[in-house]
Amino acid sequence: MSEERGTAFDVVIAGGSYAGLAIARGLSLALSGAARIAIVERAPKSAEPVQDGRAFAIWAAAKTGLESLGVWDEIAADAHPMSSIEISDSALSDGVRPTLLTYEGSTSDGASAAYVVPAARLHAALLAAVRDDVSISWIAPAEGVALTQHPHNIEVGLRDGRALTSGLCVAADGRNSRLRDAAGVKSVGWPYEQRGIVANVEFEVPHGGVAIQHFLPGGPFAILPMGDNRACITWSAQRDEAERVLALDDEAFAAELDARIGGRFGTISVVGSRQSWPLDVKLPRALIAPRFALAGDAAHGVHPIAGQGVNLALRDAAALVECIVDAVRLGFDFGHNPALERYQRWRRFDATMSASLYDALNRMFGIDNSVLRAGRGAGLAVLDRLPQLKQIIVDEAAGVTGELPKLLRGEPV
Repeated sequence: MSEERGTAFDVVIAGGSYAGLAIARGLSLALSGAARIAIVERAPKSAEPVQDGRAFAIWAAAKTGLESLGVWDEIAADAHPMSSIEISDSALSDGVRPTLLTYEGSTSDGASAAYVVPAARLHAALLAAVRDDVSISWIAPAEGVALTQHPHNIEVGLRDGRALTSGLCVAADGRNSRLRDAAGVKSVGWPYEQRGIVANVEFEVPHGGVAIQHFLPGGPFAILPMGDNRACITWSAQRDEAERVLALDDEAFAAELDARIGGRFGTISVVGSRQSWPLDVKLPRALIAPRFALAGDAAHGVHPIAGQGVNLALRDAAALVECIVDAVRLGFDFGHNPALERYQRWRRFDATMSASLYDALNRMFGIDNSVLRAGRGAGLAVLDRLPQLKQIIVDEAAGVTGELPKLLRGEPV
């Protein structure tokens, strides 16, 4: 990875997070370093690691994609497999939280369905993969704010007045993407009356690799198992409740966590600082415009209820890389419109359906009604007795079904 070299590139990628880095790495590998790629990133270029307490459930297909990109070995030691996934639906006042549904943590071929990976380690591994790549220029701190589309290229205007030209611009700059707006792509979305809370904890009792999803009236509460008997708590709480618990000291905050966990893992110790942010959903009406494509959160800002955001981003990256590379090898340029249309067909349905499903789950389980809760519990109990259907659901979540891009199948592009 080099400093900026000139202003003309084959691809300009706005956003140096998971999707942007994966796209840059995938294009460089597939084209043997022949593509001129620029990554435009708001954060200053620094050797300091990203301070991020989140952890991601990396499902099987995404793991294969990271192996294809040559980064999995860098994070494997910090990746903890999920042995099983437990789901409960209860009120906070309930004395016990019975498990209504359990999924085994393996796909139909016996492989681990998902691993929990610290977000900072994943970002560092992707960054390390592009750091020594001379075909990738790193332009930071900088932000793409304007686009001018021409027949043979697209001009990306930066906030500081500079302009970059390229055959294709990829906006992977987050759910509030400035370039998505600049491209004229309209979005639909709505805020939730919730805030996301993330905290890392250490348990007294071994967690055994079990991932737990408690559906509580205020929002879903997830426990993602990590190494050293630690876990990442991902909690969606009503705004007032979130503000209240965030103001507590570590001991009182741990007591609030234990009230939701039910004493299962013994004494809870909070490790590091907590993070919080408002939750919303945002979906663009299209994933492409002339010489322009969306990826990652810019393409689908979803509720974190299922922890699928980074998996969706890696699916975007794998599909876009394959579509672009196939077109370039046929002699077309990087912004070839039929290639972008293929990408949109490939990814739009998955993104829309995922966002709709996560929104529906959040709303359905957020209804605090004993009759409805009993009905939900009965439905989950019926599903729990259907192992073949549960396996289909696990395989679907793991991303090992359907038309997968080559990177997610472990094949060279």
